[in-house]
Amino acid sequence: MSFEKQANAIRTKIYKNMSPAAKLKQASQLYQTAWKLKRAGLKSQHPDWSDEQIETKVKEIFFYARS
Repeated sequence: MSFEKQANAIRTKIYKNMSPAAKLKQASQLYQTAWKLKRAGLKSQHPDWSDEQIETKVKEIFFYARS
């Protein structure tokens, strides 16, 4: 079995054993990290934008995001 398959099997087992509260906490942390990364990316791409403009754009991006 490849390293990637082993890692996926372990990750799946961990997630199956997590409580719903722990899963919700993990999802919230991932969302917050994505928000911070998007904010940093926009700030890098648009150094002339104000913090308010950055926040508005991040909100817009996440509001219209699709999976």
